[in-house]
Amino acid sequence: MTGELQISLCVLFVCAYRCLNRQKVAQTECTKFSLRLSNAAINFPAMNELERYISTYFGLTGSDMQEIASYFSQTKLKKGDFFLKPGEVCRTLSFQRTGLVRFYIDDGDQEVTQWISGKDGFVTELSGLIFNQPSRCNIQALTDSDFYTIQQQDYVRLGERLPQWHHLEKLFIARCFLFMEQRIFSLLSMKAEERYHWLFNLNPELFNQVPLQYLASMMGMTPETLSRIRKKQTSLS
Repeated sequence: MTGELQISLCVLFVCAYRCLNRQKVAQTECTKFSLRLSNAAINFPAMNELERYISTYFGLTGSDMQEIASYFSQTKLKKGDFFLKPGEVCRTLSFQRTGLVRFYIDDGDQEVTQWISGKDGFVTELSGLIFNQPSRCNIQALTDSDFYTIQQQDYVRLGERLPQWHHLEKLFIARCFLFMEQRIFSLLSMKAEERYHWLFNLNPELFNQVPLQYLASMMGMTPETLSRIRKKQTSLS
C-alpha cells in the first residue's frame, strides 16, 4: 500500500465515530487520547460531557451509564506531546474533550497524515487495545488537549460487568470497517475536489484550525492542489 492508504485501526476508530455522530441528532465530532496520563480522581459533575455522550450514542442511562463513566479518569496532552509512537502498544481508550490530535505515518522520507481528530468522540489504537500489537503510527497533539481516559484492564472489566457492552463494541467495530471502505474508496476513486468536499462535509471546522499541508496529506493531494480547490470554492461562494 502507498502511504496514503496505510489506514490504521486507530484512525478507523476516530473516523467511525465521526460518521456515527453525523448520522445522529446534530452530528458532532471526533477524538483522541494522551501520553502523560494523570490518575487524578474525577467528580461526576465534571463528567457531564462523557455521560451525555454515552447516553446519546449508546442509549445507556442511569446506573449503567454512571458505571461506565466511573472507569474514566482525567488526562491531558500538551501541544507537541505524543500519545503513541511506532512500536508502542496502546493501553488506553479516551474521550476527547478539547484540542486536536494528529495521526500520521513517518516513512523516513515524508510524513503522511492519516487523520486529525477533535472534541467529543472516542479513539484508540485497536490493534493494541484489543490484540496487544505494537502501533505503526504516531499520535501527536496539535494543540493542548483534555481527555477522559479508561485503561485497558478496565475496558476489559466493563465487558465482564455489563453484558450489553459486547454488543455495543461489536456494532461499533463494524462501523469502523464500514468507514474504512469509505476512506479507501475516497482515496482510490474520488477526484481531488470530491475528496475535498467529502472531508469538508464531514468535518468543516478542521479547515480553519489545521495547517494546510496536513489537510492535503490526509486527502491524498499536494498543498498546491488543495490551495487551488479552496480558491475555487471561495470564488463560487
